[in-house]
Amino acid sequence: MCLAIPALVKSMDGYFAEVEIGGLTRQASLQLTPEARVGDYVLLHTGYAISIIDQREAEETLKLLEEMANQPDDYHQGQLYTMVD
Repeated sequence: MCLAIPALVKSMDGYFAEVEIGGLTRQASLQLTPEARVGDYVLLHTGYAISIIDQREAEETLKLLEEMANQPDDYHQGQLYTMVD
């Protein structure tokens, strides 16, 4: 399964941007979202901003991802088996 992660656009240079994800800065292509502006949240997938999302949705998604990352490994394993059965 592939995930798109919310990222905050911090600066732009043409079709490229510096985006922030969880305090880390990454390069991203804005070729698929040329209307994005500094301060927007975008969904980042394989280095491409694939859509613009609102701040509330971005913050909720980031919070859920953080909660998932902080679960013990056996929790994830049990969830996987529950979903498959």
